Formats: sequence, structure tokens, C-alpha cells
Amino acid sequence: MPKTSSDRLFRLIKSLSATEKRYFKVFIGDTGNKGNKYASLFDAMDAQAEFDDEALRRQIYGGEPMQSRKYSELKAYLYELVLKSLQAYDENTSIDYKLKGMLQGVRALHRRAHFDECLQILTKAGKLAQEYEKFGTLLEVLHWEKLVAYARGDIDGLDKRLGEIEQEEALCAERLQNLNAYQNLFYASWLSIRKNALRPAAGDDIPSLFGQPLLQDESHALSHQARVLYYRVRSIFSYAHKDYAGFYEMSRVLIGIMESKPLMLREDVSEYISALSNYSVSCGYLGDYEGVRECLKKLRSVQPNTRDDELKIHRQYYTNAFRLCIVTGEFKEGLQTLEQHLEEVKLFDKEQFERSSFYFQYFYIYFGAGDFGKALDYLNEWLGLPRSVERQDLQSLARILNLIIHYEMDNYLLLDSLLRSTQRFLSQHKTMLLFEVSLIQFLRKAVKAGHAKEIQEALQQLRQDFNTLSDNPAEKAMLQLFDFESWIESKLSGQAFSYIVQEKYKRLLLSEKH
Repeated sequence: MPKTSSDRLFRLIKSLSATEKRYFKVFIGDTGNKGNKYASLFDAMDAQAEFDDEALRRQIYGGEPMQSRKYSELKAYLYELVLKSLQAYDENTSIDYKLKGMLQGVRALHRRAHFDECLQILTKAGKLAQEYEKFGTLLEVLHWEKLVAYARGDIDGLDKRLGEIEQEEALCAERLQNLNAYQNLFYASWLSIRKNALRPAAGDDIPSLFGQPLLQDESHALSHQARVLYYRVRSIFSYAHKDYAGFYEMSRVLIGIMESKPLMLREDVSEYISALSNYSVSCGYLGDYEGVRECLKKLRSVQPNTRDDELKIHRQYYTNAFRLCIVTGEFKEGLQTLEQHLEEVKLFDKEQFERSSFYFQYFYIYFGAGDFGKALDYLNEWLGLPRSVERQDLQSLARILNLIIHYEMDNYLLLDSLLRSTQRFLSQHKTMLLFEVSLIQFLRKAVKAGHAKEIQEALQQLRQDFNTLSDNPAEKAMLQLFDFESWIESKLSGQAFSYIVQEKYKRLLLSEKH
């Protein structure tokens, strides 16, 4: 029996939900393995916080002499057993597995000439496949209907039904092809956004995609799933071109379409979770913070089907909850939310949960709360991340914020060196944005200033520069990521950054009422 990586087995076991673990215990009872070393190894791995192969070996075998190969075979067999239990679990919870099982039953009955029973199952399978838009399965059902009619010699029945079957097959094939086309358009548009991130040219190749006939009108989408993808691609297009009103509208309609088919949501909520998160973001762009709060409630109420769903709900909920605290200036509430988030993170496998995607928000929450030491810790974690296609633009922002936080902490000696290294990095890796140039110039003046009046004059110049740049699309994309305006105002007024952000939010609410 081939060896199985112990670490891989450990990660698989730790990724199981509580329900899946209980099912495994029932499964090994049914397969006659209860109480043996496989079950003991499963429990031992599940109990470990960190993987320790030698400790597991001692726990299972004690002082019993054994060959290394014997232990490797035990782990390999357990890995296969866990996979089989997951397959059996999915057969009870997934419509795809249920339909597959029904068709396997038809095959078994057909071989034994139980044709009436075949037709009964095919009728049920056809209704289920139609309801869940499983077009590939529908084609199989129609294929079996012809086979059964042929095998039983049902000439009259097949004569009446053959034309209808051909039409139904053509319709299924058309809908399946239509759905595949929308899926390809979605993946192409998603890739464009993720690869380009914050570049001003992000999404430049989307117009060619958007010119596709399928995206000109919703009527081209021939199924519920295709309609969902149509609005997902439209929302991506709006987001890429900073049409936030369009992004909001497309996201709102998408949520309505998804919620109109609760049956489909019970089968798969993964994309619904993403849609709720996008709608929350679009609400934030338009200042609809009640809409954000409503999305947060919905995210918390979603019933996950998989471990991945649990991770996505957690990630999207806290990403949007932190964003709300940041925008409203409620950084104390943000700290409480952050503590709650970090407690819940402990329930997830470290391999599964990518905490690094939160580093910027951790930094922002602590910065707003005035805990610059903690903010710097997370900023350093962020700066230490390996560069990737998705993080290139954020590297420059992290370095600018690094300058600001050292300025806040009065680390003037270090700041002088950081200013040189930051300017060198920015000029080497891209054309420097004007707001970066202005900020570096201000900090140089502030470090050398002998009087508070000089710093105030430099701050006023910085505010003027930033106000001039706020309408420039290339500058605006970066200026929206951190509230530089409120930070400058806090330094000019001597008031806390959190207070300035809160007052700004109150003015926004007041203007909306009028």
C-alpha cells in the first residue's frame, strides 16, 4: 500500500466539520472498523493542536515493537477511509450525488430487466434534475428513457415520445452550452480584476469581454444559473470601471435573483456569500451603511454547507464589519470585533485560514484606536508578505503608511532613513504618484522643522495638494484606501484621528437626510 503524507492526513482530519467527524465514527462502525487503531489514530490526530508524528506513533503503539512500514500503511489506510466516509456523507447531502445514485440504480435495474422500476426512478430523477438545472444529468435521463423503451420493445411509447425527447435533448444541450459560455465569461472577467488589482488600468481588457452578445441583455441567459452569472459579470464590469452606482444596482439585482430560488441556495451557498459581500461593498461606496449592516446580518444567518462556506462567511463578514468600523470611526467597536474575530479564527485550521488578508485592516483598527505599537506590528507583517500579482500595488501603500506611523511615534531618526529607502523603492518599482511625492516632502520638512508653526504650514500645504489630487483617477484609487484627509485634519486640529473620522461620518449622514 502506498505511503500517505502524515501531514496531509492531519490537515484532512482537522478540516472536517463536527458533523463530518460524527459521520466518520458512524461510517467506521458500519464498515466494521470501530474500536481499532484506525479510529484511535483519527481521535489522536483530531486532538492534536500541532502535528507531532512521533507523539502519535507512541500514543497508538506504546512500547509495542513495530516496523515503520506498518505505521505508514495505517496512515495510508486511514486517509482512504476518511475520503470514503466523505464521499458517503456527500451522497446524503448533495443533489449531484443523489442523482448519480439514482442513475446507478437505473443501470442496475436495467441489467436485470426491471423496466417499470427504471421508469419510476427516471421520472423522479428527471424532476429533480429539472428543478436544480442539472442539464447534463437531464441528458442522461433522456438517454436512459430511450434505452428502457428499446429494451422492453415499447414501439408505441417510443414512437409517441421520440420527437419530444429529441426536442428536450436539444433544449438541454443549448442551456448547457449557454451556461458554460457564461461561466467562461465570468472567469475571464474575474481573472482580469484579480491580476490588475489597484492599477488605474484595471479591467482594461474587460470591454472586449463585455462586447460579447451574451452580455448585452439578460434575455440571452437561458437558465437561473446563467442569469446569476450574467449579473455577476455585469457587476464586475461596473466595479472595474468605478461605476459604483452600477455596481450597487447589479449587486442588488443579483441578490434578489439568488434569493428567488431558495432551493438552489440550500444546495450551494458559496456564490451567495460572495454576492452578499460585494453588495455590502457597493453599499459602502454609496454611503448606504444601513445596507452594509443588513448584509452583515444576512452573512451571519447563512447556513454553511461546507467547511469552505464557514471560512468564506467568516472572512466576508469580518472584512465588511472592519470596513464599517473604519468608515464610521468606531475604532473601539472595531477592537471588540477584532478580538471576537481572533477567537473564532482559532477554530479554523491554520492551513485553511489566510489571516494575512486581514493585516491591513488590523493595522487600520489599531491605528484608529491610537495603539501605534500594535498597528506597526501588523504593518510589518503586511510588509513582510511575499509579493504576488495581487499585492504589487499594495506594497507602495504599505510603505507610505509605514512612514506615517513612525511619524506618529516620533521615530524621527529612523524616519529619516525610511524616507530615503521608501522613495528609492517607489521610484524603482513604478512611477511615483503625486500624493506620494507630496507626503514624502511634508515628512522631510516635519523631521527638520524647528517650530510647530513650520509643521502647521507644511500640513496646510499637504492638505491643499491632496485636495487638488482627489479628482485624479490614478491618485483617487489609492487615496480611498486610507483616510489621509482625516489624518491631516487630525494633525492640524490636534484632535484624535478617530474623532475626525466620526465627525466626518456624522456630516455624511446629515447631508443624506437633507
